[in-house]
Amino acid sequence: MTTYYQSEDLAKFAGIGSEAPELAEKFFAYYNAVFAAGSLSEREKALIALAVAHAVQCPYCIDAFSNGCLEKGSNQAEMTEAIHVATAIRGGASLVHGVQMQNIVGKISL
Repeated sequence: MTTYYQSEDLAKFAGIGSEAPELAEKFFAYYNAVFAAGSLSEREKALIALAVAHAVQCPYCIDAFSNGCLEKGSNQAEMTEAIHVATAIRGGASLVHGVQMQNIVGKISL
């Protein structure tokens, strides 16, 4: 069974700029600058990216940053904990919107 996601497509990402090379160049320059060591290490940034990748559910990003985390010295326990942080934030964001529901119910129930 084939799926929309093909892991080998990740290697083709650099070619995404074939029709707009100037924009792709700017994006990749920004992207590379973001992931360079700064106040946060490359390892810390990779863990953040892995967590965000799970929150936005991007299989290409999950692949890339799972590998990146391992290459930068993270272990599975750290990676799993980072994913749990993203899950807690995403779950909490869904729950806090329940206040909007409660407000509507409160207005209608008056």
